[in-house]
Amino acid sequence: MRIPALLCVLVIPCLLAFAEDKPNATCPVTGRAVDPTVTAVYEGRTYAFADAAARGLWTAAREKSLYHRLGGKPAIEAAVDAFYVRVLADARIRDFFENINMNKQRRKQKEFLSAAFGGPEPWTGKDMRAAHSELELKEEHFNAVAENLQKTLEELKVSKELVGEVMSVAASTKDAVLNRR
Repeated sequence: MRIPALLCVLVIPCLLAFAEDKPNATCPVTGRAVDPTVTAVYEGRTYAFADAAARGLWTAAREKSLYHRLGGKPAIEAAVDAFYVRVLADARIRDFFENINMNKQRRKQKEFLSAAFGGPEPWTGKDMRAAHSELELKEEHFNAVAENLQKTLEELKVSKELVGEVMSVAASTKDAVLNRR
């Protein structure tokens, strides 16, 4: 029996999406095996936990996180996209991105900021020191990036309090980005 092409177009993407939403096997709080009946859905993804207490801690951490207070994934995506428009127009730093795949760069930045701001997924990429080690960045480059980040957030009408928290997180990376000890 052949499956009609239209059915394939409609059903297969749904099945693939379902397969990708398979819950984790290790509890993100305890590191133990999960109980598949103890789950939480956050931003459309299902997370499994070892027990209800771990789920409660994880859920509370999400609600208190800077990531969540900024607006979660949609807000991070909008901010990063707007940020790189500014960065690529800034003569002080745009040359650092000359031979960079910007789609990949935006994706990595979104993942990093999500993790740095307390989002649900841990950062699995390079640490800041390794990622920037060969760039020969100077204080003025870091400051230009920080300035563009702050202006982007202000342009997006993020509250002064949250902008301050974001800028504190950014400042905490300065020595690693500039490869200072």
